[in-house]
Amino acid sequence: MVDRRIRRCAIYTRKSTEDGLEQAFNSLDAQREACAAYILSQASEGWESLPDYYDDGGFSGGSMKRPGLEQLLEDVASGKVDIIVVYKVDRLTRSLADFAKIVEVLDAHEASFVSVTQSFNTTNSMGRLTLNVLLSFAQFEREVTGERIRDKVAASKKKGMWMGGNVPMGYVVDERKLVVDREQADIVRHIYQRYRALQSVPALQFALREEGVRSPERLSRNGRKLGGNPLTKGAIYHILQNRIYVGDIMHQGNAYQGEHQPIIDRAQFEAVQRQLERNRVARKYGQNVKTPSLLAGIVFDAPGRRLTPSRTSRKGRLYRYYVSRQDSKQDMQHPAWRIPALDLEEIVLAQLTSLLTDQAALRGYLSDLDASDLQRCFDIAAALAGQINSASPSEIRQLLCGIVEQIVVHKDRIDTRIRLPAMSVDGVSDLFCKISTAAAVVSNGRQTRIMVSPNSANASIRKDPALIKLVAKAWAARQAMEASINDPKTTAENAGYETDYFARLVRIGYLAPDIIASIIEGRQPVSLTRQKLARLSSIPVDWNAQRTALGFNSLA
Repeated sequence: MVDRRIRRCAIYTRKSTEDGLEQAFNSLDAQREACAAYILSQASEGWESLPDYYDDGGFSGGSMKRPGLEQLLEDVASGKVDIIVVYKVDRLTRSLADFAKIVEVLDAHEASFVSVTQSFNTTNSMGRLTLNVLLSFAQFEREVTGERIRDKVAASKKKGMWMGGNVPMGYVVDERKLVVDREQADIVRHIYQRYRALQSVPALQFALREEGVRSPERLSRNGRKLGGNPLTKGAIYHILQNRIYVGDIMHQGNAYQGEHQPIIDRAQFEAVQRQLERNRVARKYGQNVKTPSLLAGIVFDAPGRRLTPSRTSRKGRLYRYYVSRQDSKQDMQHPAWRIPALDLEEIVLAQLTSLLTDQAALRGYLSDLDASDLQRCFDIAAALAGQINSASPSEIRQLLCGIVEQIVVHKDRIDTRIRLPAMSVDGVSDLFCKISTAAAVVSNGRQTRIMVSPNSANASIRKDPALIKLVAKAWAARQAMEASINDPKTTAENAGYETDYFARLVRIGYLAPDIIASIIEGRQPVSLTRQKLARLSSIPVDWNAQRTALGFNSLA
């Protein structure tokens, strides 16, 4: 019995370039007409053409990122299409791998594929074999063409030929060669001279804007006016780093002597590159900002990934973090860490200061010295500690890079490996020591903090400003409540609080004196945060019960 069921046919058309698409009857129309005629010839088999257009004009067949194709595959998956009809197989794709993905979609939804000008379809094994052979040759042709073009470009650039692209400022194109434009070349020289004087691209950008320096005006192929705008920082960086200006042609990181005349001499160009590199290092480590990242380059997380500085601003307030780098698949096997920078820096500085001022600890590393040399080392260590406490952030950064080899942040501790250079004493080599501080990274709602164990020698850095501020507000609320002659609601309104929140503050104000002292001194449990304390629905009146509820008894 002959299968007479209706087969819904979708016509797909494609053209790699947009040339000619503006015509009344273009290549896409010709493809569609041929496909429609073929579908009509199969009317006896139940074939019917769908009215929807699946066209991709100006899209390459080497990629599946085409709006028409994506919509077509979506309609196949939703059961709206039974057969895809194309003029030639390479209209659908030129990649064998992509075709395999398309066939997988078709098979999963019992759809098929037909080429009008090639006598095969995907409804039988022989058709698929023929199609795979044709696609293999189509992909081979595309790859060989690409290789031939790349080889030609490489050979031409090795001879110093300019192979097209955006024309650099200071040059014009004459017979496919770069020729110096005197007026624009003078501007390029001026940019290099001003950068050497200012040593800052942002400052240079502002100066050039004040001087009225603009990018050269040019016409595009379609006659549209381009350029004539103030130079952006990106454009200035490109000018300062472009080796075309010293007469070179670049290809895959290699420089070749170009056919064009240079505008900048090599000595000046290299001097500019050195200054750019110095500025790049300063930006990387945040040395030019008011709050530099003191530990950049020397801090790692437990899986061994480098922690790099990250900054964000909310409501005008700056927040700094150290974030795990995830450069490889192995790195991505572990969750990324986001460590608050200020907490981590305070812990490391406290570790370092504690060691430098602990003569007993230093004596263990300097046991072979006599009393006079030992005292001299103590004095030098104390001087270093004094520098840490009095130096500017950028100076502290340089000091840390000199004596801290590596910092590793674990879930329960922070390890710092320190190398103290030989302390100007004969027979004393560099001292290596490792300091560990018990600490935990905890999340207080939106905020993440590093909390040091109460038993740590550096427990003083555990002070939580937000928690201390809450206790102060609670104490003030308690005093206001005790001094007021009004009802609690009126007292709360006079203090500027909602009644419920004011009641919570008053309850917190009646915490045991030793609990309040522990919070002020930074000796509270790691789990006790501002959010936890503020959200407690009830606080026991009994002080011993308070200590149990807030986790203080577990510290004993």
